[in-house]
Amino acid sequence: MISTKGRYAIRVMIDLAEHDTGKYIPLKDIAARQEISKKYLEIIVKEMVAGGLVVGSSGKGGGYKLCRRPDEYTLDEILELMEGTLSPVACLAAAENTCPRKGECQTLSVWSEFDQLVHNFFHEKKLSDLLRNP
Repeated sequence: MISTKGRYAIRVMIDLAEHDTGKYIPLKDIAARQEISKKYLEIIVKEMVAGGLVVGSSGKGGGYKLCRRPDEYTLDEILELMEGTLSPVACLAAAENTCPRKGECQTLSVWSEFDQLVHNFFHEKKLSDLLRNP
């Protein structure tokens, strides 16, 4: 399940893209437009800055803006930064499946297929696909 944090991160990214003027956008403005607590958004954007999705500036004229164009962001990179792995089972979360039962697991193929569907779905969706005014 995608948490509120992941969903709100996407909303912040959409807001930054739709209101981009080249200047930093104050978090209070984003919070007001998105009807999300500024305090909660502070936690989210801190992770987004650390993860390289957005840049921030403090002080007068400060706020946040995207690092790249909206069509250069995939939803999976946003969600995986905020949520961690989107894999449905632990054995698929790492780059290599080290589960001692992987050779005899009768359900692994189903989980692998589902994992691939989810990954491909979010990887093919760009931030720009969600904008009202792309």
